Amino acid sequence: MAVAFLSAQRSKDPNSQVGACIVNQENKIVGIGYNGMPNGCDDDLLPWSRSANDKLDTKYPYVCHAELNAIMNKNSADVKGCTMYVALFPCNECAKLIIQAGIKDVIYLSDKYHDSPEMTASRRLLNLAGIKYK
Repeated sequence: MAVAFLSAQRSKDPNSQVGACIVNQENKIVGIGYNGMPNGCDDDLLPWSRSANDKLDTKYPYVCHAELNAIMNKNSADVKGCTMYVALFPCNECAKLIIQAGIKDVIYLSDKYHDSPEMTASRRLLNLAGIKYK
């Protein structure tokens, strides 16, 4: 979890710095990520706001979550059977990526958006896929 927090410090998001770390069965790090704009996109030209009259003027259509970046930044052929450490409970979109990647365990620190529809959907997906989370 400490590596996830360390990677979160690289995020330029002024409101939420989230990091994720994937480890294999030997507890060796195989992927690290943090929330940020897509590679090649100048993050100074995209919004970091949480709210605006137009959703396109917020960060939400653009930001890649830490879980996505950790999976994409993996240093092995696959992450099947691995464990992901992440600061925040994964949203429904990240839950889908976690399932598709074959990650078997998710360890998170905070579930501050627990009652949101996205987190309810995430728990439903993870439960159906047999992925343990705590």
